[in-house]
Amino acid sequence: MSESKASPAITAATTPVSMRAVRITRHGGPEVLERAEVAVPALRAGEVLVRVAAAALNNTDLWTREGAYGRPGDPASRSGWRGPIDFPRIQGADVAGRVAAAGPGADARLVGRRVVVDPALYDADASDAHPVGLMGSERDGGYAEYVTAPAGQVHDVTSSPLTDDQLATLPTAYGTALGMIERGRLREGETALVTGASGGVGLALVQLARARGARVLAVSSAPKTEAVRAAGAHRVLDRARDVADQVRAAAPEGVEVVLDVVAGGLLGTGLPLLREGGRWVVAGALGGYQAAFDVRRLYLHNAQVIGSAMHTPAHFALLMELARRGAVQPVIAAVHPLEQAARAQRELSRRTHVGKIVLHP
Repeated sequence: MSESKASPAITAATTPVSMRAVRITRHGGPEVLERAEVAVPALRAGEVLVRVAAAALNNTDLWTREGAYGRPGDPASRSGWRGPIDFPRIQGADVAGRVAAAGPGADARLVGRRVVVDPALYDADASDAHPVGLMGSERDGGYAEYVTAPAGQVHDVTSSPLTDDQLATLPTAYGTALGMIERGRLREGETALVTGASGGVGLALVQLARARGARVLAVSSAPKTEAVRAAGAHRVLDRARDVADQVRAAAPEGVEVVLDVVAGGLLGTGLPLLREGGRWVVAGALGGYQAAFDVRRLYLHNAQVIGSAMHTPAHFALLMELARRGAVQPVIAAVHPLEQAARAQRELSRRTHVGKIVLHP
């Protein structure tokens, strides 16, 4: 869409001056989430105002609240996604809703459209730009009735058959998953190993890898086996048993790509599971952020260990095309009102659910 020439903000209807939100004023447990009445965010040039219909929860919400990301040279320090947080901060990276207003220079035709917001803050204006910040950490997010976003990062999905709840689950989980698959160059006919397969990113990886025509081996807890298999896994491995032994039995010749959100000790024991020229893609540290491995298994077999933080603009555009076609079917585990954000985060941290947890403002 071309840019509107109008300079004043254009609205679908009169927006209120204040809104309900849930924010944090410091790092800590769920108790630091506080309900607040705050001003509706002011539109800057090139931005749109989105009325939030649904906001999905992610592990990044927990880690940002806890300050668990660390910093280069100081891994134990409290930090947001990419550095110190400017408190108070409204959490929430994943938003689906409708555009309520367009700021100066933004496309007025977006007003009234159903949209998904790309939550990444990029280091350049390019299709392959890297995310260096995240909505809900480096800028205010979707735990609120309204949120602002650059118009270029608001994707029109009015035609999608997916519900608002399903659309809200896509940005971080499916965006991260698709970024991993693209960076790992997963191809049709290859075997992929997915760790943490019952979580939000894990289920997305299973669905997207299966849709790409890969053979999918998924690691999960035994009670969640059927849900992971229903998502598309060809074989589900029990994380309570030796994963490496199970992979050797299921894929004696090795796997081409590992899509890993667990890391920790598995990276060291699992690297020999890669076939010649295999790729191990890491986008999480549920099993711990420290790992050690035999570097000979890396260079002698032309293997690659690839870090993957979310997605690029090109990856996200591809994801939105899948959403418009209904080519993915996100699983909703639970829905809570915005005021129960702390309860919802506690539920997320217990990891007893399958699928995504969503807030309704």
